[in-house]
Amino acid sequence: MKKIPVTVLSGYLGAGKTTVLNNLLQNQKNFKVAVIVNDMSEINIDAELVEKGSGISRTEEKFVELSNGCICCTLREDLLIEVQKLAEKGNVDYIVIESTGISEPIPVAQTFSYIDEELGIDLTATCKLDTMVTVVDANRFWHDFQSGESLLDRKEAVGELDERDVADLLIDQIEFCDVLLLNKCDLVDAEALDKLENVIRSLQPEAKIIRTVNGKIDPSEVLNTNRFDFEKVSNSAGWLKELQLGHENHTPETEEYGISSFTYVRRLPFHPERFKQWAESMPQSIVRAKGIVWSATHNDIAILISQAGPSVSIDPVSYWVAALPSHQREQILQQNPAIQAEWDIEYGDRMTKIVIIGIDLPKDTITSSLDKCLLTTEEMMDPWDEIADPFDWKISGR
Repeated sequence: MKKIPVTVLSGYLGAGKTTVLNNLLQNQKNFKVAVIVNDMSEINIDAELVEKGSGISRTEEKFVELSNGCICCTLREDLLIEVQKLAEKGNVDYIVIESTGISEPIPVAQTFSYIDEELGIDLTATCKLDTMVTVVDANRFWHDFQSGESLLDRKEAVGELDERDVADLLIDQIEFCDVLLLNKCDLVDAEALDKLENVIRSLQPEAKIIRTVNGKIDPSEVLNTNRFDFEKVSNSAGWLKELQLGHENHTPETEEYGISSFTYVRRLPFHPERFKQWAESMPQSIVRAKGIVWSATHNDIAILISQAGPSVSIDPVSYWVAALPSHQREQILQQNPAIQAEWDIEYGDRMTKIVIIGIDLPKDTITSSLDKCLLTTEEMMDPWDEIADPFDWKISGR
């Protein structure tokens, strides 16, 4: 059975996804396309726009509307069911999904990557994810990214427990895609546009970036591309690429427009209060920072710092391998030569590695300010459990 290829359109609210979709439907002539449109409102305005703008009758195109929820979370089950129905009918050549503007692309991609045992649906047998597309509004990107607002602030959240920041969502959508459409380029001057594209390239070095105006795109750029590879896309973010270089002294040459990155690596723990203060007052030149942190007050726990613009989160992520029982530790070391190669005789795998990406980065200043967050020689000798802990995590036992 030939699998139906699927393209997913992601991008923040107002980026132009529906306009891109309309242009695709108007310009592709070779096969029948089923369109799934996901909108957060109870009345699906986007679906109405698609139908009115496409110029294609219902007999040629099939529309499925998923409303009042987000396909990456509350409507994931609906998405599975509707795609399965389309696949079983067997009368479409292609499926295009327009995600809501607050949807994260990874959970949507996962829908096509494994069997849902609870529903008994296996989309891997009938469909293949062909292209993950992210649409970015070139005119409003910096306004949204630097706003410091949450989805709750903008009344765009999925319920009161949705605490995501706008900047985090923008980064999630950029870091997980095969093709990135930089839309509304006519509203930005050439220099600002070049600078923005260079920043996005530093955040997502693997995706194909295409500049668009009014969402006009050659369908061949986003349909039947055979680009999608889950593992490759999952590892395509700029901070991961930098981290995988694996050595402290790597500093890429500063690109045009002053965009650069470097990795901060240290084998000493941070004083948690000083590090928290640093994280809350990062220089504005830092666009993206992400990595693993060693904190003196959580000596057994690796901590993840993730920053996007004014949004910063610091959370426990896993146990250090050195903190695990000996049989587990030995097994992991045997299976992971990279961990073994960096193993310290005293501290094991405990260390800090933070990738920092930004514009006109004062590397020496940032490095010095982070070094001041490390435990001093005297503090290293004192009991670490007496250090004040500003974090209120509740961590379950191993």
